[in-house]
Amino acid sequence: MEIKADTTVCIGAGMCALTAPQVFDQSEDDGTVMLLQPAPPADQEDAVRRAVTLCPSGAISIA
Repeated sequence: MEIKADTTVCIGAGMCALTAPQVFDQSEDDGTVMLLQPAPPADQEDAVRRAVTLCPSGAISIA
């Protein structure tokens, strides 16, 4: 699994960081998504899929 995050689309809702905090964080500057693990371990896949689904702006995706 490889994740892509588009900070130009991100609205800083923070659902990704709340859902998968080991994979996502938010920038202290503007609150946009920060990808901590572009290729997370298998035990994080369910949380990442949920974060992608919950993202209101569609800023994160699975490649």
